[in-house]
Order: sequence, then C-alpha cells, then structure tokens
Amino acid sequence: MTTDSSEPAPRRRRRWPRVLALGVALLVLSVAGAGWWFYERLDGNIRTDTRTANELKKYEAERPVSVVRDAQNILLIGSDNRGGRGNGKYGKDTGTQRSDTTILLHLQAGGKSATAVSIPRDLMVDIPACEGPDGKRTQARFAQFNWAFEAGGAACSIRTVEKLTGIRVDHHMIVDFSGFKRLVNAVGGVEMCLKEPVDDTDAHLKLPAGRQVLHGEQALGYVRARYSIGDGSDTERIGRQQEFMSSLVKKVQSNGVLLNPAKLYPVLNAATSSLTTDPGLDSLKDLYALVRGVRDIPRDKIRFLTIPRQPYTYNKNRDELVQPDADRLFRQLRLDRPVPVSHAVTASAGGGPKAADLTGYQGTTAARGICE
Repeated sequence: MTTDSSEPAPRRRRRWPRVLALGVALLVLSVAGAGWWFYERLDGNIRTDTRTANELKKYEAERPVSVVRDAQNILLIGSDNRGGRGNGKYGKDTGTQRSDTTILLHLQAGGKSATAVSIPRDLMVDIPACEGPDGKRTQARFAQFNWAFEAGGAACSIRTVEKLTGIRVDHHMIVDFSGFKRLVNAVGGVEMCLKEPVDDTDAHLKLPAGRQVLHGEQALGYVRARYSIGDGSDTERIGRQQEFMSSLVKKVQSNGVLLNPAKLYPVLNAATSSLTTDPGLDSLKDLYALVRGVRDIPRDKIRFLTIPRQPYTYNKNRDELVQPDADRLFRQLRLDRPVPVSHAVTASAGGGPKAADLTGYQGTTAARGICE
C-alpha cells in the first residue's frame, strides 16, 4: 500500500488561520495596551484641587444655586505663578500667584452655545473674607478682582465671582504660563495678524507687523503684553486675548488636529499636564464628557465677551461695572438664555458696551479669526 505524500499538506494549511488569528489577537492586545498606556498617562497628568473643594464646602449655604439643569459654568483661571518650571523668567517667585486672566465659561444646556466672559483683573469688586495659603483668614474688602486669587486661591476667586454675578460656578480649571505655551506649541502655533510691530521688554516679545504664526513663547508674550501695545489698558489686552483664544479654538477644532492622532495626542498631553481642576473634572473621562458636549457647537455660537465695564470713578487705572448692563448679562447667563452680541472686539477696541448700549454685548466669536 502506498502513502500519498500530499496528505499532510492540508494540516499545514489549516494552521495558517490559527497563526493569523493569533497574530490579529496580539495586534489587538498591543493596540489596546498602548491605548490604555496613553489613557493612564493623560489621566495621571491632571492635578486635583481638593483644597478649593474643601474650602467651598464651608460656604455652601451662602453660594447661589444652579437654576437650569444641564447648563454648566466653569471658571477658567490663568495663573501668573512664577514658581513652576520654566516660569522664573517672568519674574521673581514671591510665593504668591495672581489671576493673570480669568474667564467665566457658560455652556448652554443641550450644547447650543458657549459664552466665555472675561473678568478684568483691575475690576473693583467686593471680595469676601477668605483663607489664605498660610491658613490665616483675610478680611473682606473692596479691591481689584485679581487680589482674590492672590489672597485665597481659586476658592476665593469663585466666591467673589458668585457674589458678583449670582451665578453658581460648577467647576474650575487653573492653567499656568508653561501649560499655555505647551498647548500652543502642540497645535502647531496660532496665526494672528499684527497691525503694527511689537517690542515689549517686560513680555519678552519682539514681533514685526503683519500675518504670522505665534508659537509658545511668542504667544504667551502677546497675550500678556500690555503697556507697549495700544493704550496700555488691561481692557485692551483682554481684547487681544479674546482674539487669540478665538483663533486657538478654531485651530483645535480643525480636522488637522482632531482627526490626526499624531497631532491630537500632543494636544491632549499638553492640555492635561497643564491643568489643575476640581474633583468633578480631574479625570480624562470627565474632561471627555465635557468636550463631547461642546465639540458640535457651531463656531459662530462660541462667543468671547468682556463684562460691561468703564474706568473706576475714583481711579482711572481701575474698572467698575456698567449698570444695568452687567446685571442684565449676568441674568441671561444665570437663566441659560442666549446672549446677543452686537459687534466684535478688535485689538484696538474697548472691552465692554457703553451704558446706553442695551441691545447686545461686545465680543468676538470663534468663527471670526483676526486673520480672516
């Protein structure tokens, strides 16, 4: 009886599906493992501000309540802390920090719109008694808004904003100088158009006039520059910050960033590593849920405004609210109603409507970049 030497061949062929399946399984596990590693790293970047949460609990009875379900109010604080790595060049670290930029971000229920309201650092407001970083309590006072963060950190800033607006602050985020630079670099820079050259020693900035892309160090200098551009007012600086933020939002929303993993991961890494948040936003899952709720908002529904203000009666270098405009704005946000924007802030415009302007608020939208 002869043996057909071709009989073992089918067994060898049947092994290929197993090898292929094993290879696919290993590939899936490798991708999943890498994805988990990326998730864990990004999630671990975020710092939790438990001190603020604990401090706010002490004053729960006096805080305003949320009026509209699913609407959110987030206080964004740009800290001028000099103590972090790479921040020493911006000044001596004195152990304190101030809110160089503060924005109240209102996210309308249902993801219909987003309104970012800048609060001038020189706005004169009632600041409550707060606990300082040394554990000592400060006295309530009428002072510049940015004094609240210096004296009592984010908790004091939140309580001051709530007292000023009657709006419940649901969450807060703090970003320092280095974090801002990393984020701008991660998106490949932000394009701006300068009407005139800039030479500001204090801001470490020297730029020619015209269209150009600003990267981390230049971008930080541009949004911080004050006395060397325009009339030197903080209100005018806020106008430039709003224009820059508008262009930054547009860049991040572009397909070149969101749909490109090679570009998206550096952006996420820069954003998460620069953040200090309350316990409600201190995980990648929480931040993703937040982003998912606003990512489909049309750019023309993302507005950047400034609280209606004018020079303070007793000191022209300070600001005060314009009434009843300010209270009208606060009420619209508190009740989650649309905020009409009458015209856009430019780099040379003022930061708020005149007292007679009751039809809308000055601001800009993410649909309108300064270079368009």
